[in-house]
Amino acid sequence: MTPAFLGVLMLQTRFPRLPGDVGHAASFRMAVRHRVVAGATPGRVVREQDPALLRPFIEAAQALIADGASAITTSCGFLVQHQEALQAALPVPVWTSALLKLPELSKPGVLTVAARSLGVDLLRAAGAAPGTPVQGLPEGGHLQRTLLDDLPTLDPARAEAEVVAASCALVQRHPDIDSVVLECTNLPPYAEAIGHATGRPVHHLMTLVHERWTSR
Repeated sequence: MTPAFLGVLMLQTRFPRLPGDVGHAASFRMAVRHRVVAGATPGRVVREQDPALLRPFIEAAQALIADGASAITTSCGFLVQHQEALQAALPVPVWTSALLKLPELSKPGVLTVAARSLGVDLLRAAGAAPGTPVQGLPEGGHLQRTLLDDLPTLDPARAEAEVVAASCALVQRHPDIDSVVLECTNLPPYAEAIGHATGRPVHHLMTLVHERWTSR
């Protein structure tokens, strides 16, 4: 019998994935299996939030479950828009996004790949307060362009500098926040640097799935 594993629904991308990224197998402490959802590009998921992608995500998750997945997660925090529909369609726990952690925290702030795209509807889909502070990566910056335009190369040092600057801007704008939640599943490689720069605990998809996997 195949041991239980975590199924990861992946966007269709080519950009590099560092250790800590959801697409890097070494990021997990449990067995995982990744499955790419054809046509689910960063542009369609983040910028367009295309509802037509729900069916392909359900079908990909069903295939993973048929192979033995005992829980499902995704490679993009914006898929929290489909949390309710995916959970209703699937017989195993579904954790679409680190944003699901927000209701458990007292005064969180969010760091996202694209602040313009993360609106009140997504916060509500996560069960979070609509006024939750949100800070995006620099518009048109190196890391945002690499992720959303799906570019083949990444400068990790440059990316880390942008992420740290954005996290510092978040706490400067909202000094009362007591934790930082990383919407984007490509940001956990920089979590330690964010925590050091902000002095706040940092939550992301890997911390969420490890916590919920062990508490099932």
